[in-house]
Amino acid sequence: MNYKTILLNDSGPVRTIILHRPDRRNAMTPEMQMELIAALEETARSGCRILVLSGSGPAFCSGLDLSALKEMQGAAAAEYRSDAERIARLFLALYELPIPTIAAVHGPAIAGGAGLAILCDFTLATPDAKFGFTEVRIGFVPALVSVFLSLQIGDKRSRDLLLTGRILDANEACKMGLVNEVVPREDLSQRVESLAQSLLANSLEALSATKRMITARHRAWLDAAIADAIEVSTQIRKTGDFREGISAFLEKRKPTWGK
Repeated sequence: MNYKTILLNDSGPVRTIILHRPDRRNAMTPEMQMELIAALEETARSGCRILVLSGSGPAFCSGLDLSALKEMQGAAAAEYRSDAERIARLFLALYELPIPTIAAVHGPAIAGGAGLAILCDFTLATPDAKFGFTEVRIGFVPALVSVFLSLQIGDKRSRDLLLTGRILDANEACKMGLVNEVVPREDLSQRVESLAQSLLANSLEALSATKRMITARHRAWLDAAIADAIEVSTQIRKTGDFREGISAFLEKRKPTWGK
């Protein structure tokens, strides 16, 4: 497959998927989401044993491309639902990938971009990395990412991050359990390689079985939570606050809620 928004690089048994819209801070469009899904599904079928996820340019991923969201305003409910279902499919494809995954995060990882980063088995971040679930600031709901966030850091901390929309630095994210290690920028590639090599020393069958076991343990709850999140994400897109929030962000002004 010829990808337009991501790059793939194989180095022996280690595959790196690079988000590649640097001029847009690697913001996700529907096209990028579909390419990521295709790349993850192909990776699961390949002989790759480790996946690294990174971003090109100054950011890891700034979340959904709000220009694409604005273009969907006024769409039928079925289109809103399809968009939410695609995001759910992407998150699940990454979460359930049967090989170990490593996120190499530099710069911002915001909203859906933070979701991609924390869904990896290992999240390594540079000191200048930033994390945030900022959807409420634009009248949106962090519905799908909230499912996986709650699994990782619990209800109380999730409420803090989801309701305030505040930005975390790498050290606070590490203390919360969203990041495994904070690594100097100049050492990030070397640390990713070192972690990959330590994982490669383990049994591939045992690693895959362990990941399937962990995923299966939460599957019934995940299925119900994701279905609910898709419904919430679909309904919020019909609201005036959502339309106003997206417009205000793109117009670089403060939103006026309740319009």
